[in-house]
Amino acid sequence: MEARLQAPGESHDRGVVLPYGIAETVKGYGFPGAGTNTAHNLPLPGNPSQDEPARALFNEGAAALFVPRTELDQALAALDTHQTQQRMRERDHALATRQVPPPRVPPIADRAPGGTSSPMQALDAQFTSIAEANPQLRVCVGNPDELRSNKLDRTLDTLKHRVQEPEQGVAESTTGAVITALNEEAVMCAALGNKDGLNLVVTYEAFAPKMLGAVRQELIFSRHLRQAGRPPGWLGVPLVLTSHTWENAKNEQSHQDPTMAEALLGEMADVSRVVFPPDSNGAAAALAHAYAQLGTVTALVVPKRSVPDVLTPDQAHNLAEAGAVHLAGDPHGAQLMLVATGAYQLQEILRAYERLSAHDVPTTVVYLGEPARFRAPRDPDESTYVQPAAFVHELFPPTMPRVFLTHTRPEPFLGVLRPLDLGPATTVALGFINCGGTLDVPGLLFANRSTWAHVVDAAARVLERATEELLTVDERTALDGRGNSATIIAIRHGARP
Repeated sequence: MEARLQAPGESHDRGVVLPYGIAETVKGYGFPGAGTNTAHNLPLPGNPSQDEPARALFNEGAAALFVPRTELDQALAALDTHQTQQRMRERDHALATRQVPPPRVPPIADRAPGGTSSPMQALDAQFTSIAEANPQLRVCVGNPDELRSNKLDRTLDTLKHRVQEPEQGVAESTTGAVITALNEEAVMCAALGNKDGLNLVVTYEAFAPKMLGAVRQELIFSRHLRQAGRPPGWLGVPLVLTSHTWENAKNEQSHQDPTMAEALLGEMADVSRVVFPPDSNGAAAALAHAYAQLGTVTALVVPKRSVPDVLTPDQAHNLAEAGAVHLAGDPHGAQLMLVATGAYQLQEILRAYERLSAHDVPTTVVYLGEPARFRAPRDPDESTYVQPAAFVHELFPPTMPRVFLTHTRPEPFLGVLRPLDLGPATTVALGFINCGGTLDVPGLLFANRSTWAHVVDAAARVLERATEELLTVDERTALDGRGNSATIIAIRHGARP
């Protein structure tokens, strides 16, 4: 191997061959049980602090592996030649100390509340506009499935699949920026490796857990760099989770899984962002905000189907900056708080708000787009990212009963939001409860007890009011599973609650 390294580079029709070597040894070399199954676990038969035979075996193995300090110093001197060769250390190399200037971000399209549009199409337009406005940044799109099915047509037409032999009339190129492989971890690593550039990773939500190992390693290393006083300077990487739990029914429950968002909510919030844009303006603003967070990964849970436009551009920016935004009702005169996380969940919350308002129940509505901003910080670094107590109490009055409706499973969601959980008497969380199948969005919401009517029923409980005051007989029997579910979910087709 040394001879090949010292020889001139070998020619090859695709470039220069990079030689490498493999050093072979036995598992557990030098210790008891080397080369046997024992080496895969604990090779000693007992605790060496209490067991003399085990201690003797340990000392025997340690002695065989011991290298005197003088030999270690000689080896170090032979390798530590940076000053002599006028060569910088690896940790100081430009590839390890990237400081990428923030990209120029064009204004998001102004979609006035009242219409409907696809948040993924809005994200598609925003991403390509950012890429076009920053030609100095190398673009990489990690794609393990079909970009067009996820509404990223403009991205694909502009950037093209990278292939060896492009087909005529297809969005393909040998220099394409869209890296497509049926391997979620591989495409995530392609984006994470593009540290000087602009990245985007898109996948079906149910398949995203296959990326978790690579994402966690990057998050851990990024945090270690911060703690060592060398914060990473690469642009934040958005991981878009779409064709998601509530809108993907063609393959039954196999495609209905919010695990990735839940897992990343468990990571440290200062490097792991999990964001649920409620509409198109929210998705565009969240994408732009993700790039501004250096050395982070932001999971964006984005619907691809058309949903109502709710946020103004200003509200979308405020949501991206603060993690939550007040949408309806008087927060100071309310008896109840309704909190939505997820686009489809917000629509159910707003319908519940209409029903409660019609029955003279003073209610306030908050959209919680980034739950981890409101968690109890687990260490000083995370405390710099979560919202201060004064802001939290202003948005979430500490004694007001509340009902949460979340895209995720309610239990891990409430675990993250312990400071906002007032206890089972006055706090209820609804969400995905592992019920699914070949159902449309209203059907999935009903099966998982997440419709507007279930929210109203939960509101009655935390307010200690009779459900009969707020729901009709037909609606109550539908909730109980004895009536016609269309009584509740028919509002999707024009009826009002």
